[in-house]
Order: sequence, then C-alpha cells, then structure tokens
Amino acid sequence: MVVTATNFSAETLGVNPGIPVADAKAIIPGIQVFDDRPLLTFRLLKNLGEWCIRYTPLVSLSPPDGLTLDISGCAHLWGGEELYLNEIVNRLKSKGYDVHSAISDTIGTSWAIARFGKVTPIIKSGDQASALLTLPPAALRLEGSVIDRMHKLGFRTIASFITIPRSALRRRFGQDLLLKLRQALGQEQEHLEPLQIVEPYQERLPCLEPIRTKTGIELAVKQLLKDLCGRLQQEGKGLRTAILKCYRVDGRMQQIGIGTNRSSHHEAHLFKLFDLKISSIEPALGIELFVMEAPKVEDTEPVQENLWAEKSGLDNGGIAELLDRLAGKVGTGSIHRYLPNEHYWPERSIKLASSIDEKATTAWPTDRTRPTQLLMKPEPIEVTAPIPDYPPMVFRYKKKVHEIRKADGPERIEREWWLESGEHRDYYHVEDQDGQRYWLFRSGHYTDDQSRQWFLHGFFA
Repeated sequence: MVVTATNFSAETLGVNPGIPVADAKAIIPGIQVFDDRPLLTFRLLKNLGEWCIRYTPLVSLSPPDGLTLDISGCAHLWGGEELYLNEIVNRLKSKGYDVHSAISDTIGTSWAIARFGKVTPIIKSGDQASALLTLPPAALRLEGSVIDRMHKLGFRTIASFITIPRSALRRRFGQDLLLKLRQALGQEQEHLEPLQIVEPYQERLPCLEPIRTKTGIELAVKQLLKDLCGRLQQEGKGLRTAILKCYRVDGRMQQIGIGTNRSSHHEAHLFKLFDLKISSIEPALGIELFVMEAPKVEDTEPVQENLWAEKSGLDNGGIAELLDRLAGKVGTGSIHRYLPNEHYWPERSIKLASSIDEKATTAWPTDRTRPTQLLMKPEPIEVTAPIPDYPPMVFRYKKKVHEIRKADGPERIEREWWLESGEHRDYYHVEDQDGQRYWLFRSGHYTDDQSRQWFLHGFFA
C-alpha cells in the first residue's frame, strides 16, 4: 500500500505521496490512514469548482488539485483583486483546505505562481516574464521526461533558457515547451473548458451581507430583471424561460424558474411570475449570490398602440400575461389552446396549438354546432328511446338520470375510410331538465342491445 495524498502537517514531518504506508506509520506513529476511493479526488474538485461559480461564471478544472477561474469583470464586485482573492482563499481555508492562489493575465503564469511562487500572488498586467524567471521548469506544466532532461543540462530556472533561440529549444525539448512558454507569457491564446456553459443572457448580483428575508429576495429579483430586461429590450428580444439561482452561504443552491407564452421583457409582469414562487426558496443561513439566466430567448416585435379602440384577441399582450400568471399557479400543463384540423371525425377535428402565436391553417366550421368540451374518449351511457331513429327520452350518466326536454338531430358522421374502418355515428344535441346540454351519439345501426351503442361525447357551455 502506497501513500497517494497527504496533508500539510504530514508533509512537514517527512510523509510525502509515493512512500509505502508502512514507512509513513514508522515515521509518525498513530498517523491516520484512509482508503483512497476511486474518483473521490475528482468529485471533490468538481464540487469545489461548482462552489466557486458564486465568484465567477467561468470555472475550469485543473486536475488533480487545481481550479482555474476567469475573473474578468468580477474582482471589482469585492473591492479589487486583493480583497477578491482573500475572500476566496479565506473561505476555503475556513473549510479545512490548504490553498495556494495567484492572479495574472494568463492561465500559465497563474498556475506557476500558485504552485512555485514565493513572493506576491498578484502579478501586475504585463509582468508575466519577470514573474516566471526565478521559477523552475516544472512551473511551465511540462512532462516529467522533459523536466528531467532540462535538469541534466543544468536548466534549473526558466531564466536559464528563456533567451535561448526557439529553434534550439524545439530541437532539444520539443514543441510542447515552446507552446507552454508562449501561453504563460500571453503570446498564445489558451481557452478554458468551463464546468457550466454560461448562458448568453445572464445577470449576477453578489450580496455584501447574506440575504435571509423574502423582501431581500424580492429586491434582488427586481434588480436582476431590470438589468436583464434592459439588455433584452435594447436587442429587440424577450425571454421565454428564466431561471433564478440562489447560492447560499452553506454551499447549497436553490433555484426557481418561470415560462411565458410569448417572448417578453416586461419587468413588472415577469416579477409577478417569480413572486408566485419566491416563497419556495429556503435561504437558510443566507443567500450570498443571485444569478438570473434566460436560456430561451426570442425576437420580439414592437406593438403599435391603438389609440381609438381597445385591443382584443390573442394579439393583446394582456392575454399572454394573464395566461403566464395562471400557468404559474395551476401549472403549464393545465392550460391548452386548440386549433381546427381538417377532419370530419370529431376526435381528429381539433389539434393542440404549440403556442399562443400559432395560426390556424383552416377556419373553424360554423355550419354545425360543436360542443365546448369534447371528451378525449366517448363514455358509454344507458338510454331510453321510443323509436330507434328518434333521439333518446332519458339517459343515465355516472349514476344520474337526465330527462331530455329538447333534442336536435341526428347528424350522421362517417368514419374516414382512408384512415380507419368502423361504424358510423348518429349525433344528437340534447338538453336535460336542468338546462344542461350534451352531445350524444349512437354507434352504427340500431340493434337489440342498444345500451352498449350509445355514448356521451361532449358538453355545451
């Protein structure tokens, strides 16, 4: 059994990764030894990276023990780079981690200073070369074989070979040395692979003090919507979905989401949708960062105000906003819109609209009355009819007897033979003693077993 990782206290006493566990126990009697579980280090590093997203949206893993943060435009929110770096380091140290950090213009220089630097962790812009000179070749993230060859040739610091012609370095040590050197000096671009893809439309709001009240959360949502909607309005766009992420002090994250029927950048309306769900957020010890994302954004068309008549129909923005608020209370799956479909058979004569803006390809039929609510599947009923082709006098539905006072029909509807085969239907529009109206039909021609031929298919408003 071999030691794979140690803490700082063990290293100061001579226990380092790579030595046998038996030797470690001999050096430090009573040392605690834990089994190295597969992928534990990577999972822990990934969790720490996700925790760091509260400081910047761009966090990348640098296995086995590093994180790279792109802090462009973030440090000023904490009062400058020094306070920003101290905040991250102190928070990690308070959780028991041994942390080394650095800030510079390039990923390579930051990586080198964090692991081998001895002076300052913050490198001024443009000072990468001078900061690297005293560091060993290993600071350039080179392979072990290359580092060994450089040591054999007497290259103990980067300053000892940085002035050597590039062609000579390439022949002796390969192209990778030149690539890593150019990246560290900022002469070649190096890209991060972020843990989470940053949404193009995202706003962040860090808090000076943890937020624990509903009022504080509401103020944060209003500020985020103001910034996000202002940007969307300038670009002629509106959001269809939005997600609010709340990063808590204890490292956990709470989130709520909303959706709209039509792209919108109306702050007041969007806040009402979020307000329906704010009560579900549990701030616990407090929320230190709010992030608003709009993963689905669409173009919006400016609406011309009509000064001499009231707006009506589905083009009225108030209708879409009302539907959004209802969907926030009862769920999006409870609200449907239907359009006419060119079929005779009732079950196929309508189709579900994909959005409030979808246009009908055919007109609603007006020559025949159709029920307001059509059942997805006709339900069998028991009827009493004086003559087979006459409308029923009485029918029983869900154990309740309905006496028919008025009736209209029959209207025969044949099956669409090119789609399916089966019996025709004779429909009747009837009204019972309570004034309720129903759409009944008899399937096929009359038989002696008429109780199984009659069905209820819809209700009229």
